[in-house]
Order: sequence, then structure tokens, then C-alpha cells
Amino acid sequence: MYIAIYNLQINNHIATPFKETTMPFSVFLLLAPLFLFFLIRIYFKPNKNLPPGPRPWPVIGNLHQVGKNPHVSTAILAQQHGPLITLHLGTQVLIVASSPEAAMVILKSQDRFLSSRFVPNAFHSHYLPYTLIWSLDCDENWRSLRTLCRTEMFSVKALETQSSLREEKLAQMIEFLCSKKGQVVNIEEVVFTTMINTLSNIFFGKDFLDLKDKHGIASGLKEKLFKILSSGVAPNVSDFFPVLQRLDLQGLRKQTLRHINEVLKSWDDIINERRSAAIAKEEQCFVDHLIKDGFSNDRINILALELFTAGTDTTTSTIEWAMAELIKNKEVMYKVQQELKHKINSNTIIESEISKLPYLNACIKETLRLHPPAPLLLPHRAIQTCEVMKYTIPRGAQILVNIWAIGRDPKLWEDPLTFKPERFLGTSLDFRGQDFEFIPFGAGGRRMCPGLPIGINSIQSILASLILRFDWVLPDDQDPVKLDMNEKFGVTLQKEKPLQLIFEIIN
Repeated sequence: MYIAIYNLQINNHIATPFKETTMPFSVFLLLAPLFLFFLIRIYFKPNKNLPPGPRPWPVIGNLHQVGKNPHVSTAILAQQHGPLITLHLGTQVLIVASSPEAAMVILKSQDRFLSSRFVPNAFHSHYLPYTLIWSLDCDENWRSLRTLCRTEMFSVKALETQSSLREEKLAQMIEFLCSKKGQVVNIEEVVFTTMINTLSNIFFGKDFLDLKDKHGIASGLKEKLFKILSSGVAPNVSDFFPVLQRLDLQGLRKQTLRHINEVLKSWDDIINERRSAAIAKEEQCFVDHLIKDGFSNDRINILALELFTAGTDTTTSTIEWAMAELIKNKEVMYKVQQELKHKINSNTIIESEISKLPYLNACIKETLRLHPPAPLLLPHRAIQTCEVMKYTIPRGAQILVNIWAIGRDPKLWEDPLTFKPERFLGTSLDFRGQDFEFIPFGAGGRRMCPGLPIGINSIQSILASLILRFDWVLPDDQDPVKLDMNEKFGVTLQKEKPLQLIFEIIN
């Protein structure tokens, strides 16, 4: 049975109630009339032709069935109720799609009705009108930001212009690692720092971190970004009962805004410095272009924040998962090493050579199938009532696409829990979001990830560089077969235990 396959995967991830959402009993008593009203709405308000799903409990709905790993729990519920299910989170309706057919309708066919963004209450602030990722609607501001980023940062021309910079940061990473021979290396930290410095140079024209001493103008930036994401997406009673939003009972909105302001202070002086020099100097980095276009500091700040959060966590987690799978699967690692040995003519990866590495790219695709960085993508909201697979999606419903479940569906993938890159060789399945059984970055609708080109490019070149120059093993002669592969759910799907390795330099 398919459910049994899932149970193999979630040994230590059984869905448990959201303990964080439990409110003090006295608060519930004070708000009893409101909850009674919500109860009546859930059980007596007609919702015709909703997708099937488990019966909700009074007041909390299905919150107790979601748990700390919603990508796993909703996948199991989909096996019981179908590829399109309805859950009630408090008074909110949540629709979860877990099949390529349902994903295609939501992300493509009905995209114009379902492309609004569900924004967690913790992210509601005076910065919200300036956001690209969390823009409520695909309005004029969203379109102009998306066009600007695609043209100036993620186009083929822009990527070619940035190639020497990315190669320079790769060389610095390799040089740093060579100094760590025989020492335990935290792969996540090295990759994260490399990505931060690459993006900070593209955006601001300077490094933020130092690989060697970890002191820079953004020391602790990783922790600050993590706090924004963790508080922003933490289970929040204000999201489940919107009438309570203004109260911010758990203080998550205030906490998230404080973390955001702490991060923005990291580069405030740089923006002002670039603004002062803008008249006298030619454009040297992306922030110069934004200043020239009349962007305020708030608009620049939020765009930079979104670039760093979206462009570092996803890339870092994907590379860490890929390295973990390669360490665990020695034969696959050997094939990648042989491909690099025979097709790369130097000790340095040149981006133009990536296309010569079909097996490496198959490994990356297989990693993204098993460990998609955003297992539920980002939440959509229905702009108006529409139909999906003959079911009614009500206006205002939150919508998630469980690409983690799609990537492990045995109806789509043979032996789905096995890391088998060969399944991608000789196929046309690609990252670009056209094949709905494999959409690790979403599909080609309005909300498709605009940074896909630079993200894939970074994953390919960093992973290839790590394998080309170094022979990696687990410390203390640990058995790779027993490597801990448990997940930690968040905005990105991370390894619960960071991957730590040692290496020998390959001459």
C-alpha cells in the first residue's frame, strides 16, 4: 500500500498537534462567543461541492491532523481522500493538491483565479506593498518588480555578465576548503556563505561574510534570516481565526518585524553610500540601477531581503541534500566523479561546461524530486470562486501544492524512495515547470520562481566544484548507509542534522 510507503519515510515524523498554537484556557473562555460563531460557520454554512477531506473538529477544524510536518501528513490524507482535499484550519479553508493533474489546473489552467498569495499574518507590515514574493495580488507593482528582476538579474545576458563574479566566489570557496584538509567541514555553512557573498556582490557590490573568520558587516545574517522565516511561518492563531489578526495574540507579527528591521540595518549604510555616489559613478551593481529608477530605501530593502531569503536557503539546502545522497550512495558518487574527471579539463568549473555533465544534472534533479526545497511551494489564495477537477474552490481559500507527495508517488515514479539519478537520463523532464510530475520550483504561471536560472546555475557549479576537487567521507569512519536523512520542515526542507564531512584533496 502507498500509505505504508509513506510510513517508511516518516518514522520520526508522525503528525502531531501544533503545540505552539495552543492558547491558554482562560483566553478560550474569554473568546467563547466568537468560537461558537466560528463553529456554527464551519458546520452550518453551506460549502457546496468542496473537495473531500477528513471531518473537522469543533473550533480547531483539522489543525490536529496537520502536525509539524504538513507535507507528510497531507500526503497521507491525500491517499485516504484523493489528490485534491479540503482541510479546515480554524475558520479558514485549505485546499491541498497532491497530483500532477491537480497541480496543472491550479498553477496553469486556473492560474488567473488562483494566483493571489496567502500572506501569513506575521508578514503583514508597512513593508508588504513593496514585496515581490509575498505580494497579495499580481498588480502593477508586482509586474514591474518581476520584469525588472528578470531583465536585470536573471536574464541570459545578466547571467553571462555575472559569470566571472560567480566563478571568483567559487574559487574563494575552494581555496578556503583546501585550508581545511583533515578537518570536519559543515557543508551548509560553507555553501551558505558562498551564496551570500555571490548575491551581496550582485546586489550591493561587496562581500557580506568572510569564509575564514566569519566576521563581516552581516555577521549572524544566517541566524537573522532564519528567525524571520521561522517566526513568519510559525503556527499562528491569527491565521486560523482572522478576526483576531489585529490582536497579534502570540506576538509573531511584532517579532517578525523586529527581525526584519535587524537585517535591514545590516546594509542600510551601504544603500545610503551608493545613493550618495550615484550621481558621480556609473552603475556597478543592482542597487545602483534601483536608485537610478527612483526606488526608495524601503523598496530596495525588501527586494534585497527577499533575494537573500529565497536565493540562499533553497540553494544551500539542495546542495546539502545532494551531498548527503551522494555520500550515502557510493556508486552514484563514483559515476559523478568519473564524469567530471573525463569531461572537465581543469581543476576549476567553468559554467559553460555544465551542459557536458548529464549525470551530475540527473543527480540534481533526483535530489529535487526527493527533497524539494519548498515541499508545499508558497501558499496561493483564490481570487474568486472557481472549479478544479469538478470541485468548487471558494473565494478566499488558501491553496497548497504538495510537490513532495507528487515526487514520491509510486504511480508516477518507479521505486520512489530510492535515489536513482538514472531515471532522468534520456528524458525531457526539466526544472522549468512544464512537466507537472516534476515541478520543484513551481510551474510556468504568474507565481513561477523568477530566480530559477541563477538558482539552478549556482547548484550545478557549486556541487560540481565540491566533487571535482575533493573526495568526501563521513568523520570517525561512520557508515554512510546509516547517515541520518531526517527532515526539518520550514519554508525550506532542511536536513534535521547538518551534514558534516571531511575530505582528501584530489590532485
